[in-house]
Amino acid sequence: MLYTLHETGYYGATPLRLTALATRDFWSSPLNPARDTDLGRRLYATADLFSNLTRRYRRPEWGIDSVTIDGERVAVRTQTVWSSPWAKLTHFSRDMTDMRRAGRNRLEPPVLIVAPLSGHYATLLRGTVQAFLQDHEVYITEWENARSVPVMEGRFDFHDYIDHIREMLRFLGPRPHVVAVCQPGPPVLAAASLMAQDDEASRPASMTFMGSPIDARFSPTVTNKLAEERPFAWFASNMVYTVPPPYPGMGRRVYPGFVQLYSFMSMNIERHQEAHLRYLEDLMRDDGDSADKHLEFYDEYLSVLDLTEEFYLQTVDYVFQRYLLPKGELIHQGRLVDPGQVKDIGLLTVEGENDDISGIGQTQAAHDLCANLPAELKIDYVQPHVGHYGVFNGRRFREEIYPRVRDFIADHQSRFDKSAKPA
Repeated sequence: MLYTLHETGYYGATPLRLTALATRDFWSSPLNPARDTDLGRRLYATADLFSNLTRRYRRPEWGIDSVTIDGERVAVRTQTVWSSPWAKLTHFSRDMTDMRRAGRNRLEPPVLIVAPLSGHYATLLRGTVQAFLQDHEVYITEWENARSVPVMEGRFDFHDYIDHIREMLRFLGPRPHVVAVCQPGPPVLAAASLMAQDDEASRPASMTFMGSPIDARFSPTVTNKLAEERPFAWFASNMVYTVPPPYPGMGRRVYPGFVQLYSFMSMNIERHQEAHLRYLEDLMRDDGDSADKHLEFYDEYLSVLDLTEEFYLQTVDYVFQRYLLPKGELIHQGRLVDPGQVKDIGLLTVEGENDDISGIGQTQAAHDLCANLPAELKIDYVQPHVGHYGVFNGRRFREEIYPRVRDFIADHQSRFDKSAKPA
């Protein structure tokens, strides 16, 4: 019912939104002699803000057409190299002619960046991808919006997520590197553990976990406490709704992206209100640069996708209520997932000192779970003065975190190259 009400509200606001768009265009037209008056700027700014608050936010574009490597511009194009109804694997292919001009004459390590399936699109990691493109062949998971997947395609749950990661690593093998950002930590560690147990040739050479709830019992945050305080039945009864028409996934039960978005925004509602008031003031002052930065952030932040009922509820149950992986109780397709089987995969954990989503210790827990991994293959790093988002994006990520991840991957690529050489 809530989903239907949400859609009704959107379509009900359409006449007002169209009026606002017409008003915005009228007061921004160069043919309007009053557009630069105080009244004109106020009417334009108000109409623009209203139209932005009530419009539909689509899947953002990557917008990455080049990267600078050693001072040279290298062209980049995206291409889908593997797909299922639930995800596609996107490769950021760098032009080899440009690469040779930049002094890079050999293939660089393949890195699979596993984006979160927690409400936002993979483009939230645009800055992450841009950093890794300087030194790696970058691939990223792009999860599908559950409301766009017809019911006939079946289910997608926590275990399907694990299997998807394994299939992608097999596609990239042998021994690719994997970077899990936030939510994917537990299923990626599970996938690596199973591949290690099976001695698969495509098991990762290294795995990096960034702000991931490997063991959510450590330093519980507001999000963790909510999951602990509410019974599982509450989440099933209050957070899952049916996709209405005209979406292709009509009839599918989902955790709507807009519910996740409203939950996060309500935690910092004053900050978002202040941001929109500043945007209004910037427009009235004709400060286009500041206004564009605001739009760039919210175009990404307000673009959300739905999660399937089964994936969402299993994540709540497995990761945030019963803690199956760290307690050694996660069963995947009849097999116990044992991170102790990981013996030759480099492990790097990265946490933010001020992370209010995944508290200190939650990601570090991977080191204790990989009990049979030699100490020289493990590194833990806590970045001072950053929150959750700063672990994988922003200035400190580019200048302090990424260089450590780059060097860690290079070290384990070197180990793999040496071991792969014939005796």
